[in-house]
Amino acid sequence: MVKFPEKLSKKIALRSKAKMLRKLPETGKSVDFFSNDYLGFSKMPELAESTKALLHDLKENDNGATGSRLLSGNHALYGLLENELTTFHNCEAALVFNSGYDANLGFFSSVPQRGDIVLFDEFVHASIRDGIRMGNAKSYKFIHNDIDSLIEVLKRARKSAFHETEVYVVTESVFSMDGDSPDISALVKCCEANNCRLVVDEAHAVGVFGDAGEGLVQQSRSQAKVFARIITFGKALGSHGAAVLGSKELIDYLVNFARSFIYTTGLPPHTVATVLAAYRLLCGDLGAGFRKRLQERIAFFGKERDRLGLQGIFVTSTSAIQSAIIPGTIAVKQVAGAMGDAGIDVMPILAPTVPQGWERLRFCLHAYNSETEIAKALLLLSEFKNAV
Repeated sequence: MVKFPEKLSKKIALRSKAKMLRKLPETGKSVDFFSNDYLGFSKMPELAESTKALLHDLKENDNGATGSRLLSGNHALYGLLENELTTFHNCEAALVFNSGYDANLGFFSSVPQRGDIVLFDEFVHASIRDGIRMGNAKSYKFIHNDIDSLIEVLKRARKSAFHETEVYVVTESVFSMDGDSPDISALVKCCEANNCRLVVDEAHAVGVFGDAGEGLVQQSRSQAKVFARIITFGKALGSHGAAVLGSKELIDYLVNFARSFIYTTGLPPHTVATVLAAYRLLCGDLGAGFRKRLQERIAFFGKERDRLGLQGIFVTSTSAIQSAIIPGTIAVKQVAGAMGDAGIDVMPILAPTVPQGWERLRFCLHAYNSETEIAKALLLLSEFKNAV
C-alpha cells in the first residue's frame, strides 16, 4: 500500500480532534426528517410505473447514455424533457445537466467573464461558490437577504469596474441550510434599477412552491425578469440531475462553453425518463395532493414548535427546511444522536458547512411525515436540548 501523504493525514487528524470529521451515514429505519425527498416521489410506486411505461412506449432499452451529449449521449428523452421544462417553467429554453453541482459549476465558471462582477448572497451553496472561484470575474458577497447590503457592495464594486462590465446578482429562492427566502420581487426591482442580471438557484423550491410546484420565481411572476434559474431534480422530484433555464442564447452559450456539460457522460435514459414522469405527476392531481399535504405539515410543525416554546431557537422559515440552532459541534451531535436513538432521524449540520457557533439540527419535512411523528420529534427536541 502506498503511504498516504502526511499533510493530508494531519488535516484529517485536526478535523477529527475538533469533532468535525465527516463519515458516511448508515441507512436506518428511523423516521425520516433529513432527506430532500419533500413530496415522497423517490419512493412513489406511481412514479416507477410511469417511468417504466414511458420507456416502453418510446422503445427505449439502453442502460447508459454511452457518451457526452455532444457525442453519442444526446438520446431522444433529453429533447422531450427540455421541451417540457420550457413549458412548465415558462422560459425560452432549458439545458439538462447531470446534477445541481454540475449546473452551478458550469454556469458560474463560464458565463461571468473577466472584468465582470458577481455579487452573491453570503449563504449561497458551495457549488455556486466553487463555480465562481473557477471563473475569471471578480466576486463579492453581500449580507444574507439584505438588499441594502447588496446595493452598498454594488456601489463599491462598480467604482473600479469598466464601462462594459456585466454584473450578476446571485441568490437562492430557498436557502438549503436556513430554509428562508429572499424577497424575489424586491431583488428583481433592485436589479432592474441597477442594470444587473439576476440568477436564482431554485433547488429547494421546485415542487414545493408555485401553483403546480414551479418554484418561487414563478410564484412571484418574475420569470421574465430573471436572467437564469437553476433547478434540480434530486429534491422534491425524487430523481437526479438539474437544468439551467433561460434564453435560447444562454443555452447555446452553455452548450459551447460550460465544461461540466461538455466533458461528461450524459444521464442514462432511465434517469431522464424518471424526471419527465415526475414532472407529469407534479402537474396532476397526485402532485397537487402531495404539495397540499406538505404545506399542511409545514404549518403543523410551526404551530407545534410555538406551542412548545421552541420558536426562539429556529430560523424563520415557511419552507420544508426548518433549522434549530444548537451551538457547538459536540452539543448538536449529542442531541441528534439522542433523537436517533428514539427513532427520529434528523441531521446535525456542523462547521465548516455552517459557521462555527451556528451549528444546527436541520429538519426536512415531507408530505409523508405524520403529525404524530412531527409532534414526537419536537417534543424530543424540547427535552434533549436542555440536557446538553
